[in-house]
Amino acid sequence: MNIEDTQLVLIDVQGKLAEIIDESEKTIKNICRLVSGCRLLGIPVLWLEQNPEKLGPTVPEIAELLKDIQPVSKMSFSAYRNDVFRTRLEEHQRRNILMTGIETHICVYQTAADLIDAGYQVNVVTDAVSSRTKENRRMGIEKIKERGGCITGTEMALFELLKTCENENFRAVSKLIK
Repeated sequence: MNIEDTQLVLIDVQGKLAEIIDESEKTIKNICRLVSGCRLLGIPVLWLEQNPEKLGPTVPEIAELLKDIQPVSKMSFSAYRNDVFRTRLEEHQRRNILMTGIETHICVYQTAADLIDAGYQVNVVTDAVSSRTKENRRMGIEKIKERGGCITGTEMALFELLKTCENENFRAVSKLIK
């Protein structure tokens, strides 16, 4: 992965569902780290909300980090089936996708599968995705791997993007992880 060809796709971390997913607090904390790190590195963030009128808005701690970005509202489980999402995705002309959000076995998986089929390299950030159960999270990650997606973690992804401790953002990213 490199900074110039990567974008972050943040899927549906909303309302009460975000509170009841497995390891909710840890997952949201890692998503916040990932979003903050990507913003610091100038990596575009595509922010999605599934049926926000019914499921509610993105959790405040994440939404606060994205105040200058408009979320894409969707009804399909796969974000790739949404015209606005595809337009924003293509505007950036970046083929490497870091993927985070909920639920791993539904919206994250279906989006990843469609992106892989469309020729994107998908990297699911395993400590920044979740489902209501560990088993569903595990199955979603396994299916993404079977489809050709890669797995990574929050810290691993951010340091892979930095490449070197000489990067001007090294200290700021390091502080996010600690």
